[in-house]
Amino acid sequence: MAAPNSAERKACWDARDILWKCLDDNNDKVESCQNFQSQFEANCPAQWVKYFTKRRHFLKYKEKIQTEGFSPAEGPRENS
Repeated sequence: MAAPNSAERKACWDARDILWKCLDDNNDKVESCQNFQSQFEANCPAQWVKYFTKRRHFLKYKEKIQTEGFSPAEGPRENS
């Protein structure tokens, strides 16, 4: 597979940005943004879709940690 040219990259990034805005506006409800999801998948190479999806999850997690703080999960207690 050849690397996307400038116009193809721009189309992919634009589709990603539109999808992400829709998800932000709809509290990450994919059902509400299915048309934009389809456009995103049609305009981007599959590997890019996978990368951008993971990137969005990471950015959302990072935002949550920064706003709510980090609290470690309860683990097994050590018996003393």
